[in-house]
Amino acid sequence: MSNAFFRVPTPLNEPVKGYAPGSKERAELQQALAELNGQQRDIPMHIGGQEVRTGRTLPITPPHDHQRVLGQFHEGDASHVTQAIDAALAARTAWAELPWQERAAIFLKAADLLAGPYRARLNAATMLGQSKNAFQAEIDAACEFIDFLRFNVHFMQEIYQQQPESSPGMWNRLEHRPLEGFVFALTPFNFTSIAGNLPTSAALMGNVVVWKPAYPQIYSAQVLMELFQEAGVPAGVINLIYVDGPVAGDVIFNHPHFAGIHFTGSTKVFQTIWQTIGQNIPKYKSYPRIVGETGGKDFILAHPSAHAKAVATAITRGAFEYQGQKCSAASRVYLPSTIATEVLDYVKQDLASVKMGDVEDFTNFVNAVITEASFDKLAKYIDGAHQDADAEIVAGGTYDKSKGYFVAPTVIVTKNPKYTTMCDELFGPVVTVYVYEATDFEATLELVDTTSPYALTGAIFSQDRYAIDLATKRLVNAAGNFYINDKPTGAVVGQQPFGGARASGTNDKAGSLLNLQRWVSPRAIKETFNPPTDYPYPFMGAEPKEDLNLDKGGF
Repeated sequence: MSNAFFRVPTPLNEPVKGYAPGSKERAELQQALAELNGQQRDIPMHIGGQEVRTGRTLPITPPHDHQRVLGQFHEGDASHVTQAIDAALAARTAWAELPWQERAAIFLKAADLLAGPYRARLNAATMLGQSKNAFQAEIDAACEFIDFLRFNVHFMQEIYQQQPESSPGMWNRLEHRPLEGFVFALTPFNFTSIAGNLPTSAALMGNVVVWKPAYPQIYSAQVLMELFQEAGVPAGVINLIYVDGPVAGDVIFNHPHFAGIHFTGSTKVFQTIWQTIGQNIPKYKSYPRIVGETGGKDFILAHPSAHAKAVATAITRGAFEYQGQKCSAASRVYLPSTIATEVLDYVKQDLASVKMGDVEDFTNFVNAVITEASFDKLAKYIDGAHQDADAEIVAGGTYDKSKGYFVAPTVIVTKNPKYTTMCDELFGPVVTVYVYEATDFEATLELVDTTSPYALTGAIFSQDRYAIDLATKRLVNAAGNFYINDKPTGAVVGQQPFGGARASGTNDKAGSLLNLQRWVSPRAIKETFNPPTDYPYPFMGAEPKEDLNLDKGGF
């Protein structure tokens, strides 16, 4: 019997390993890469604790070496979506009634397993399947997901501890119930940590989940599922399916027990989902929670007082790490005329030393973009910039998909602040620079705020505190995560809760208490110790009669 107020371990951000030559972690990672390269994995779906193979398989190939096959996964259909929903609902009551500290223990164990025996394997799977270099895999698949798991448990405890005041004679309590139904987790290719966090954050709060990852992330998603199983997540709580998006949506968004969606992906898909849910509202048992982080057209704005080398480093790292395929990646840059040449020279120097190639060569800073479709889209924009009078490519501008989907880090300088690559989300290693007159800083603030429908991340570089203050105020709605003298990427769980507004999503801040509150439905309980036994209130009493006979003795 539980008769204690439990306190979970205080979370600390997981230290990032360096993978320097000769280090233990480098040797472990290289061994994990060799082991994965030496096998072709047959990857099933996981529904109700059972491995489900359909025989309808699709190959998994590394983006940086698309002729090599890592394995195959079994694609499902609408019947498997229904099976996953049924399995989730069958598991719901037992999972919701499990004491919260037991759920906490499962996910704290998952964090420790990932920090230990699963670290090299999940990092290796992320490197091979998603073409991330060792450092990008480490900060994503290992450190960020470990942080999500540990900090979310801490945030759960904080939510449960929030209780109302009680007047004399009563006791007011607040409980946080899981949603009534199932949650759909629809996860992206670019972050293994997001693919893990979207289903587990909802599950931690007592919900059951149907999880559909993006196809290019299935290779590492399978390792995540193995991690969850070893940590003790019960059968049916998280069900992993590989089904085409519209097929899954047709079943899920028409189901009466659909209770919420946790989404990261494109703005267009999210808007379609939102519209579908709205049209289907009468079908649902409750109003579904809609939580989504979508696109971005993230900016770096430099003030004339900015340090040129700091701005250049922010561009090189912020635009080209993981091939610009971060939702937060710098995609448009505004440089004042007084330092623009110096900044661009530094960037070109950086890119002259950048190596691009296979993830298993640890000297490569840049690897491949995720798919041929992404490659073709980026090539089209680069070709357009080569031909357009409003644009000049000052670095990069080449691409090659003969072996892998390689796009060289590309810097476009434009004379038109509304040029297409200043406005469109490219999701690749292409950044566009607009040079403004140094005296037009305030007008440029307006450009930054109005050029894009997105509002995910952005950065201001300046040594002038008045300029920083002005930019912070004028760009208040332009970015959900705003950086001062730092690149607009790299949000850390527990330090910079992540999410944006406008066309970038619902801004429910992954990596914070705010996100977990979306996956519970509060119930207020009032207990009166000595209830009244008569209905009248004091105000209903009769007024006393006035005695007009002041002198009963008479005259």
